[in-house]
Amino acid sequence: MSFSLKALEYEQVERLVGLLNKELPLHGSGNFPTLEVTLEAMVRAVKQSLSEQGVELRDVRLNGSAASYVVADLKSDTYNDVDLIFGVNLGNPDSFKRVKEAVGESLLKLLPSQVSRVRLRPRMMIDAYVNKMVKVSQSNDCWSLMSLHNEGGCNVELKFVDKMRRQFEFSVDSFQIYLDPLLYYQTHSRVSMSKTFYPTVFGVSLYGDFEEAAGHLKDHLIDTIQPEEIRGGGLLKYARLLSSGYTPLYPSKLARLERYMCSRFFIDFPDIDKQSEVIEKYLVGHCSDSRGVVHCARSRYTYLMVLHRIIEQSTVCLMSHERRQTLRFITQAACSCLKLANSNTNSHKNTTTSSPTSHHDKPPRNSNNKRISTSRRTTTTTTTTPSKSSSSSVESGGVVIRRRSDYKKDFKISPTAPPFVPSQYYSCSY
Repeated sequence: MSFSLKALEYEQVERLVGLLNKELPLHGSGNFPTLEVTLEAMVRAVKQSLSEQGVELRDVRLNGSAASYVVADLKSDTYNDVDLIFGVNLGNPDSFKRVKEAVGESLLKLLPSQVSRVRLRPRMMIDAYVNKMVKVSQSNDCWSLMSLHNEGGCNVELKFVDKMRRQFEFSVDSFQIYLDPLLYYQTHSRVSMSKTFYPTVFGVSLYGDFEEAAGHLKDHLIDTIQPEEIRGGGLLKYARLLSSGYTPLYPSKLARLERYMCSRFFIDFPDIDKQSEVIEKYLVGHCSDSRGVVHCARSRYTYLMVLHRIIEQSTVCLMSHERRQTLRFITQAACSCLKLANSNTNSHKNTTTSSPTSHHDKPPRNSNNKRISTSRRTTTTTTTTPSKSSSSSVESGGVVIRRRSDYKKDFKISPTAPPFVPSQYYSCSY
């Protein structure tokens, strides 16, 4: 697959510096403290630990939606997580073990200075801060992933790649940015960056032409290459792009593209249990509740109805009862989101708060001319955060997935959320 390099402009390099210097909290389980670290500090700690473990490192790249944000000056809330790719040699039998040890050691280094490290071990840090682990070891596909947990949904995903068969889904997420020149400049240069003097940082689009992919990102266009090669067909990401206002670049090829996506999705997830699991995980990871429960429920409802439409119109590889089963699950999930949005909007309307009695609203007096104290009933909404369950492992073929199961984040009601009225294009009863 061909790709093209392009040197980033000063404004893009400046956005990249701001992203690397942004503090991102990493939340640990149990009594482990929250790590307030910058991405630059994380990258440097991991590089140092890999070197100490004897793992050969080729380069470090920023990948995915965070790289798209740097390239196209998107809003800061357009990337759901931060993907960092470390190009390493995983040819040795114990390479995966040493990579895992390096991540644990880097987390130890990032602990606050007041935290005692006497009894802490790298393995304990992995269990506390990593909520997902993936290991793929095949002849043409050899890589490892560790996702560091952030309660707001913006996880830091560390990918250690020797060989990866497919590194992007659509043109808008095909960008990678080499970080080594910028890190070297910040370490050794005594001159501050300016429009006339800044490091040469290269970006690459694995889709093909860099400028063409950047144009798709700017104009909100959807295009991909060989979707049948993507795990899951890229169906879930495609539905999210459509629900976010993106449009297909070639509408005439839309039906064929969606059929390919649906076919690959149902090949990789053949039964309703796997389908429901992957859809629920995608909703948790990509429809964050950071803007309130009502906004979260709205976005999930819209997304699910778009996904329902695609599967209903483009699925040709399933028996009719299997197709109805999948559509029924999506409909029920969408109805739950709709009900949640409406119930929380109504509860916000009916919530009253107490306020001090003013001199214009004096309490009544009894027969002895003494004031009678009055109290106004206050209705409060409380939320509890479910405890994070322990990590578990699942192994299937050559892929090992380790995840924090059934994790649900607490919702916070937005005080300014308007009443939710379903779109005229979607209907649902519950």
